[in-house]
Amino acid sequence: MRPEDIDGLTVGGLLDLVHGRRPDHEALVYADRNLRYTYAQFREVVENCARSLMALGIHKGDHVAVWGQNVPEWVTLQFATGKVGAVLVTVNPAYKSHELKYILEQSDAAALFLTEGVGDADFLQILQDAVPELVGAEDGDLSIEELPFLKHVVLMGEESPDRLPVMDFGEFLGRGDFLSREELRERQASLDAGEVINMQYTSGTTGFPKGVQLTHTNIVKNAFYIGECMRLAPEDRVCIPVPFFHCFGCVLGTLNTVTHEGTMVPVESFDAEKVLQAVDQEQCTALLGVPTMFIAELDHPDFEQYDTTSLRTGIMAGSPCPMEVMKKVVDVMGASEITIAYGQTESSPVITQTRTDDPLELRVSSVGRKLPDVEVRIVSVETGEDAWPEEQGELWTRGYHVMRGYYDMEEKTSEVLDEEGWLHTGDLAVMDEDGYVRITGRAKDMIIRGGENVYPREIEEFLYTHPEVSDVQVYGVPDEKYGEKVAAAVQLRQDSDLTAEDIKEYCRENIAYYKVPEYVDFVDDYPMTASGKIQKYKLREAAVERYGLKGTIVESN
Repeated sequence: MRPEDIDGLTVGGLLDLVHGRRPDHEALVYADRNLRYTYAQFREVVENCARSLMALGIHKGDHVAVWGQNVPEWVTLQFATGKVGAVLVTVNPAYKSHELKYILEQSDAAALFLTEGVGDADFLQILQDAVPELVGAEDGDLSIEELPFLKHVVLMGEESPDRLPVMDFGEFLGRGDFLSREELRERQASLDAGEVINMQYTSGTTGFPKGVQLTHTNIVKNAFYIGECMRLAPEDRVCIPVPFFHCFGCVLGTLNTVTHEGTMVPVESFDAEKVLQAVDQEQCTALLGVPTMFIAELDHPDFEQYDTTSLRTGIMAGSPCPMEVMKKVVDVMGASEITIAYGQTESSPVITQTRTDDPLELRVSSVGRKLPDVEVRIVSVETGEDAWPEEQGELWTRGYHVMRGYYDMEEKTSEVLDEEGWLHTGDLAVMDEDGYVRITGRAKDMIIRGGENVYPREIEEFLYTHPEVSDVQVYGVPDEKYGEKVAAAVQLRQDSDLTAEDIKEYCRENIAYYKVPEYVDFVDDYPMTASGKIQKYKLREAAVERYGLKGTIVESN
């Protein structure tokens, strides 16, 4: 595949192109399910799903939410929505009722596809808690005042739902039989690569999550250049244990592999041994993950029983990688050409990436150089001018990869995207004379827990809903395993007898596990500056000393 082959391609068009070149080449493999699709078989499944979406009444531009782990139906829907022009709204499987309700409402989702759940989480029950009006309603005739667009709920998997107005996936796929291939061709021909096709939610330093609108060009072209940095080719088999709901899974994972005509080998939910099994059984040549995933795989007691010598490359992203971990990935796992990537959802997501032949030191100390066709500036916070080499400033980027904007949030969009098309990342960085970028700080207050971005304001606003909480300040504290964990300093209302465990349980029931405070302290007041600004760094310092915490946090200025 060449750069000119990618220009102007939609997600559906990409699959058609690769199918035409390699119909008998393996496209999608689930090692633990004995599921194997060639590109010809995968395209057939995708087109049936696409016709079923049309039969369901999904129009071009409609929003289709997908909530679940890395199941085969998820990746099928990714390409099927790409053929009919429906916007795929990705929902974090860790979300609870509070977050799910917000996403369904803010995204104007016309349909929700979900699995039964992950671990102990019962998605149907969470959905019922979020939208109790569903009880007793009929599919296709949903009439929910707060969710006027939502008409269908479909359960992914082989089980038939026994509650709520939920269609099973088999019945959904059966609807595609009533639509012709020609009708699908006409719909696909009406699409343009500049149209929005993917929407992912990212939190902000204030308020609730924002829907990042990404076009076909955003994600297809970004995926292609990511693979170029890895030197991916058709013979590569990419193990994808990172979640599809995030750009890491559905751009750096699935689309990246397809743009290079390779084989996708997803793992349904991260489990270190299942990853090792998949790499061994399928002789994977590339592996994706955040540092904590690679650490878990390397530290697994049965690591030596699995053959990882087929590995050549991969991507490590999400948080800084310690040198010793990188050395083990190269020397012990065998992934000598592993790369480091940096970006954010608003940039589709990758802005910079190391190359396979970069020295190991650069793959640890930097996040690489900008991708082709991408512009990067380091702008001095003090002067607003371009910074000199090795001078710190805010990283700005511009190019094909920058989002269309936040859905239904023009004011928030204008805060990060200027009139000249520059995306202001909020991350502090330095660039050397060779173009290698090093991240030195980050968006104010953000916590990175094991690769998950956590914004304190979102958790604070949630905790304000508890009737016995008067005020709360959320901040990050160092953790040797996850990089950071969440801590909260809470002021209670008079006569409250809430305990720290009560606070944690309230969070566990309503928000994603990685946002739940690990440490809860009750305080009478907060350390303040002379101007009345709360000094979170002092709360952090006190917690570090109180709990004897170890590790480091990269601070922003």
